[in-house]
Amino acid sequence: MRWPAWLNTLKARLALGGLAALLFGMFVTAWQLSDRAENHLLERAHAREQAEAERTASAIQRRLVLIRHRLERLVRQVEPPVLRQPEALARLLQRGGLPDEDLANLFVARADGVMLAFVDQAGVRYPVQSLADRPYFKETLATRLAVISAPVPGRISGEPVVVLAHPVVREGQVIAVLGGALRLASRDLLRDLAGTRPDGDPARVIVTDAHGIVLAHPERGHVMQSLVNDPAMAQAYLQWQAYGRPLLRHGQTWTVDGQVMATAGDGLAGWQVWRALPEAELLAPIRAARNLALRDAAVLAGAMSALMVLFLVWQFRPLARLERRAAALLAGDASGEWPQASGEIGRLARTLQHVWAERTQMESFNDQVLRKLGSVMAAAPVGLAFTRNQHFELVSAEFCHLLGFGEADIVGQRAQIIFASNEDYAALGPQVAKAFGQDEPYSGEWQMLRADGSRFWGLVRARPVQPGHPAAGTIWSINDVSDQVATRLELEHAAHHDALTGAVNRQGFERALQLVFGQQPGSRPAALLAIDLDHFKPINDTAGHAAGDAMLVAVAQAIASRVRSSDVVVRLGGDEFAVLLPRCTHERALAVAEKVREAITDLALTWEAHTLRVGASLGVAELSEHHESPAQWLAQADAACYEAKRAGRGTVRMARGQLRVVGGADPA
Repeated sequence: MRWPAWLNTLKARLALGGLAALLFGMFVTAWQLSDRAENHLLERAHAREQAEAERTASAIQRRLVLIRHRLERLVRQVEPPVLRQPEALARLLQRGGLPDEDLANLFVARADGVMLAFVDQAGVRYPVQSLADRPYFKETLATRLAVISAPVPGRISGEPVVVLAHPVVREGQVIAVLGGALRLASRDLLRDLAGTRPDGDPARVIVTDAHGIVLAHPERGHVMQSLVNDPAMAQAYLQWQAYGRPLLRHGQTWTVDGQVMATAGDGLAGWQVWRALPEAELLAPIRAARNLALRDAAVLAGAMSALMVLFLVWQFRPLARLERRAAALLAGDASGEWPQASGEIGRLARTLQHVWAERTQMESFNDQVLRKLGSVMAAAPVGLAFTRNQHFELVSAEFCHLLGFGEADIVGQRAQIIFASNEDYAALGPQVAKAFGQDEPYSGEWQMLRADGSRFWGLVRARPVQPGHPAAGTIWSINDVSDQVATRLELEHAAHHDALTGAVNRQGFERALQLVFGQQPGSRPAALLAIDLDHFKPINDTAGHAAGDAMLVAVAQAIASRVRSSDVVVRLGGDEFAVLLPRCTHERALAVAEKVREAITDLALTWEAHTLRVGASLGVAELSEHHESPAQWLAQADAACYEAKRAGRGTVRMARGQLRVVGGADPA
């Protein structure tokens, strides 16, 4: 993605940074203010809803107490003779002022449940109905106490009602039950306490019994259903149920499903008042005001940013002139004047002017040094090169001849291109840095790469142009020492290998053994095989030493064919051999020893019409932390080999704890 060029200017970045900071500050301030206002409003809403729930519950309880007292007064007037005269009983109920705006109807039933009289707004009736199966009727007879029923369908009206039943007790016996019904659908009792939404009150008010059955609801279809069937109240009901359906005289509030919930209980009937106030509706005015404030803040920030840009353009005019001056210098135009300014820009201009003067002087000095260096390099009989920042800047004719490059082909290239491998070049750097850090020149042999792809060994020497300042560059010299390296390698090979078999000799073996032993514990697991040929002496005695030498060569080849290229095959002297097995467990070492034994046993050398054969006894010793020296490790392998020989030859013995037979012939 390419950004517009003007965004890369300091003025634009400062303006954008200032705008971002201004917007962020305004946004955080507006957000914190609105958040605090929301929290304060929610706290007040919780307190108000709790108080309203308590007020509604108290009002319901006062109304129920009033109704109960009026029923008690009527009960005292109901005597046995009156019960035998239904018309007189009906007149008694009507004289008592019931039913009224609280009770929808009033009735009297005998103790056997037969209804004697029923009075409502339509008048007096004498229905042939029995209330004996009603739970509230049974409870009134059993307890001889006033009872408030659960919501039930009315026997006369068919409408959901709550019945307040009061026993008529004479001489310790219940002779009748006086009761009145509250019609729930028309909300006779709760008409001004629940289900209404006065102006300015967005809360929904619901009343349930102690089991969560709805007694009053803004939507009449929910009456006599469980509150859990109301989607807006289901979660609140389930939480209330999980808390054990507490009936609290003092209300409580909490937030659930984005609503402020408040509940309070009526201690007389056990009813629960619920108030649900949507948070979104409550907080809508504050959030609208916050959005308006953020919009105004954004407009104000935009205007302030425009003024800031104009101010920065005016302030940065000297900087723009300085930028044009620097661009002209880089393009090679040294004419022109430096801008005059005060403050930081003025100091920057003077600093750049000073740096440019020093650079001009340094470049002049470097040119003189390079010319002198070039003269020296041209006359040198060895390959010389000057590098800086790991790139060739000057090379001598002998250097180009040695590597097969033209001067134009190598100048400017990385020094890495003349090394045979990237790994060698990576390893050279730390060695050179170490030598220079000790104020010493570097010298080392590396394989070099010519332009035609051929390789040779070069003696590389290096010296810094200015000690302690790597940026000043490095002088290199290279000599072709391939012949010397080849001669040295041949001498080293001859010094550490057996001339007859080509296997490692005892001197080379001791060095390899010491190397593995000294790298513990990282070199473990490792194992050592000690091999002693069986029946070799008769070959020298009968067929001659030439046949014996041929057999030793064949044995060395047979051993090498059964081990890895990383294993070390050794001729210790005479008919004794050994194999060093690095990175080899004792189980694997036993398998290798058995293969070596079989290879030697299967060996058949034809010599002057005779077939010569030998056997082998092998001892295996695994390297462990208990070995104190390489000699002890080798001695343990030799001891295992001698034990194998004493056991009947042609066997393999493992030196772990007590020696034991693990392969080959059974001496028994």
